[in-house]
Amino acid sequence: MMDRFKAFWQGVVLAPFVTLFLRMGISPDAVTLVGTIGVSAGALVFFPQGLLWEGVLVITAFVFSDLIDGQMARTSGRTSRFGAFWDSTLDRIGDAAIFGALVLYFAGPGDDFLYLCLTLYCLVMGSVTSYARARAESLGMDAKGGLAERADRLVAILVMTFFGDLLGLPVLYQVTLWVLAVASTYTVAFRVLKVRRQALAAEALPE
Repeated sequence: MMDRFKAFWQGVVLAPFVTLFLRMGISPDAVTLVGTIGVSAGALVFFPQGLLWEGVLVITAFVFSDLIDGQMARTSGRTSRFGAFWDSTLDRIGDAAIFGALVLYFAGPGDDFLYLCLTLYCLVMGSVTSYARARAESLGMDAKGGLAERADRLVAILVMTFFGDLLGLPVLYQVTLWVLAVASTYTVAFRVLKVRRQALAAEALPE
C-alpha cells in the first residue's frame, strides 16, 4: 500500500537531498543512524510529557531518513548486506521508541491503564511480525503478507496521534491502537500458518 507513496517522495520530493548528501560525502548508514536517533528522541522526549502532536512533527521530520538512505545507497551503488542489516535493525529501535513512548504517555499524563496495555501489546506484536518474516527468510521460506506491514503501522499511529491530540479527539488514536492490535495479531497468525504450510510441504518431498 505504501509503495506508491514511497516512490513519490523518493523520486520527486527527496531526490535533491539524496544528491546533496552524496556530494557532501555522507554515507547512507550515517543517515540511517541520525534518523533513528531523531525518531527515538522525538518520541521519548515529547510523548511522555503529553506533547503528542509536537512529537509527531519531530518524528516525521526524521522518518524521511528511512526513504533517503535506501535511495542514497542505490544511487551511489553502495548497497550492501550490512547496510540492509543496519537499516532493518535500527528500524526496530525506532518503532520500539514510538510505541514505548506512547506506553509512557499512558502511564503518565494519558493515565489510562487499558491503553497502556494495548500499546504495549502493539509494540510486542509489531516486533513479532517483523521477526517472523526475518526468521522465515533465514530458513529459506517466505512469510510476506498480512494486514500490518511496518510502514502501514507507523503511518496509521503517527497520523491518528497527531490529529487526535491536535483536535482533542483521543478516540482517533485509541481506535487506531485497537485496529493495529487486531491487524498485527492476524498478520502474525497468517505468517505462522504460511510458514507451517511451506515447512510441511518441504518435509513431504521425497529425499
